[in-house]
Amino acid sequence: MDYKIKGTLLDYWTKRIYPAEVTVKDGKIFSINEISSVSPNDGVIMPGFIDSHIHIESSMLIPSEFARLAVVHGTVATISDPHEIANVCGMDGVLYMIANGKKVPFKFHFGAPSCVPATVFETAGDALDAVKVNELLFMDDIYYLSEMMNFPGVLYNDEQVMLKIASAKKINKPVDGHAPGLRGKQAEAYIAAGITTDHECFTEEEALDKLKFGMKILIREGSAAKNFEALIGLLDVHHDNIMFCSDDKHPDSLVAGHINVLCKRAVEKGIDIFKIIQSACINPVLHYNMRSGMLRIGDPADFIIVDDLENFNVKQTYIDGVLVASEGKTLIKSISEKMINKFSCDEKKPSDFLIEANDEDMFPVIEALDGQLITNRLNLRVKKENGFFVSDVSQDILKMVVVNRYTTAAVAKAFIKNFGLKQGALASSVAHDSHNIVAVGVDDESICRAVNLVIKEKGGVSCVIDKEELVIGLPVAGLMSADDGFSIANSYTEIDKMAKKAGSGLSAPFMTLSFMALLVIPSLKLSDKGLFDGDKFELLPQYIFPKA
Repeated sequence: MDYKIKGTLLDYWTKRIYPAEVTVKDGKIFSINEISSVSPNDGVIMPGFIDSHIHIESSMLIPSEFARLAVVHGTVATISDPHEIANVCGMDGVLYMIANGKKVPFKFHFGAPSCVPATVFETAGDALDAVKVNELLFMDDIYYLSEMMNFPGVLYNDEQVMLKIASAKKINKPVDGHAPGLRGKQAEAYIAAGITTDHECFTEEEALDKLKFGMKILIREGSAAKNFEALIGLLDVHHDNIMFCSDDKHPDSLVAGHINVLCKRAVEKGIDIFKIIQSACINPVLHYNMRSGMLRIGDPADFIIVDDLENFNVKQTYIDGVLVASEGKTLIKSISEKMINKFSCDEKKPSDFLIEANDEDMFPVIEALDGQLITNRLNLRVKKENGFFVSDVSQDILKMVVVNRYTTAAVAKAFIKNFGLKQGALASSVAHDSHNIVAVGVDDESICRAVNLVIKEKGGVSCVIDKEELVIGLPVAGLMSADDGFSIANSYTEIDKMAKKAGSGLSAPFMTLSFMALLVIPSLKLSDKGLFDGDKFELLPQYIFPKA
């Protein structure tokens, strides 16, 4: 379909903003002509937004449903790391995401997961060795090597790690990084191995260190990890090497806004609009060699119309010339999709969660930090009752467990502070990166009920308070639903409210919970095998849980 659109044009390439008429033919930009004037109601025509690093699975939606929500906010493409589903279903999971994403007018750019499993200190559903990663990288639908979380493997030349990096470099596909806190000579060595980006910086000083050695920095603002305020000051000077990303974004958060919100916040900081657009729309396309248009003659007609360049409220979104969203409504239709999963464990009993007390009543406790993936390690006195360690609501020291979802095994148990629950429990099979079941609660009975709700659904998130219970089933790999994305977002809003009713003061309790088993982020985490020291990168010997 051929058509013309008039509006104020944000022309990144000439660094001008002027009235223009854009002609679209056969899904491409055919011409851009300056005209004398346009109506203020016509809005501003600009390139579409790109999320430069996101795990689609974290939205709890399959790609086709993610797209329906994202286009409302002017997002036309993503750089998507499918390592969540790969940790569950391996190669089949990656291919599932690619195939589903192709069924809708949206530009997903998937990577080859580099760290499946992320560590040997947890039980995952599958593995991708260097041979399988190489096979993926040679596919046209794979655009890069996904985040190299095993930074010790890079620094110490682990054979499998280096083979994966070499495969990507051989065919000129970028290698994404993941190295929280890495500085100085270690950061230099990590980057010199061929790592091109990092989305894990949580201070400006760390980001500057990595920029100095030639790395591109992604400013992340997701549902759990929020680094915008810490890093946005870099954009003015380092705009050639900055991109915006979400990393992990729950469905209710995606309904509320996406990269457009970061642009609005950047404008409020007084940053030049062309530098903002470069980071949000241009840099990702160039870095990853994306198939997305950048509003030039001959490009795919991937563009948006916003009300103004201050609020970035999206009036219309076009992908390959097709109108996919208009005035806050998605025009992408839902599609039916098959399920893929690996889930095989027996329902639990409250006695499975008991922790026998010993003479040492000091216990290494995970301290959760709101808005961060990192945790602190505390050594605290844990409450005892009838010969067992138990949750202490008065001190906000709660029992946390990880249940192996791939087979019936002993439950790993620990304690966590700052979750804030006064009653009930939460459980989730979204537990990065191996996606076993993680739960936290005030007593064993509540924890058991929450865990069993997830097991019954073969994946999901649940909350229980007294006789009240809610569960969202996630039958696709125990991570995603194939149902209408807006409905899932509404359901998630309700279960989030219930978690906060139970006492949690965290901004995103389920998102925070999902990262308490993420071993590659310091300092203390819990896997299905036991407590893990993320600084020393080893299980704590006295807190290892053997197989049943």
